[in-house]
Amino acid sequence: MSKKIKKRRKWRSTEIISVIVLTLLAVLILVPFWNAVVISFESSAEYARHPFSWFPREFTLDNYEFLIGRGNVLLSAYKSTVGITVIGTLVGMTVSVMAAYVFSRSFPGKKLFFRLMLLTMFFGGGVVPTYMLIKNMGLLDSYAAVILLSLASAYNIIIMKNGFESIPVDLQDAAMIDGATDIKIFTRVMLPLQKPLIATFSLFTAVGYWNSWYWPLLIFNSGKRTVLQLYLRSVIGNATGAATSRAMSTAALSSNMFAEGIQMASVFAVMLPIMLVYPFLQKYFVKGILIGAVKM
Repeated sequence: MSKKIKKRRKWRSTEIISVIVLTLLAVLILVPFWNAVVISFESSAEYARHPFSWFPREFTLDNYEFLIGRGNVLLSAYKSTVGITVIGTLVGMTVSVMAAYVFSRSFPGKKLFFRLMLLTMFFGGGVVPTYMLIKNMGLLDSYAAVILLSLASAYNIIIMKNGFESIPVDLQDAAMIDGATDIKIFTRVMLPLQKPLIATFSLFTAVGYWNSWYWPLLIFNSGKRTVLQLYLRSVIGNATGAATSRAMSTAALSSNMFAEGIQMASVFAVMLPIMLVYPFLQKYFVKGILIGAVKM
């Protein structure tokens, strides 16, 4: 009988050190996040006795009940944020992808336009001029203004431009010989090869829209429109004020609701949708960034 020899892979010292360091970093990230989730489900008395716990010692949903107490406002904020994120990501990525493809081709004045685009990475128009521009365009208190202000990113365009330039010219020449038009080459040859990049920057763009609060705070001045970040900001502010007020009622004092718990519940409520989307796009991250960063 032949003996089966199993070859064991030898670990190098650098690999062992890398695994240890990455494991420690993962623990440093996951432990505070898990503790935040536990605090959101814990009562105020137990939190006062045990600020750090692996599991809720006294499980309660009072913090989440306070968070969704104004159900219509929360639902409206979620709808607004989801709408801005979806529409902004679709339109923004369409503009960025098309601009990246154009800059990967040769055309008169390419260097001038490209350098003008680079200036936007170093110099901004300023808050007041941008606000006045939005006002003069009649877009105050509108979702369109929030979408337009973050519609295109020079960084995304540059990386995706490099990705298009890394595609072999032979593929494009073969498509042209077969009679493909420029639009067909773009949609059927170029775009399918850029799926990792598009998926990566789509998530980056979506996260940016999801977390936006500064411009909505300035633009939504009528109080009729809101986004999730502004709603949670007001909830946290009200909870903190109620917790520190001397005029709190007896019912409020005996409640399991407390400021830190509401803050952690708010953090978890905001992060949950992105956490559900991230695993489906994670595989594209490394490949997408490498494709766009090879050629500069």
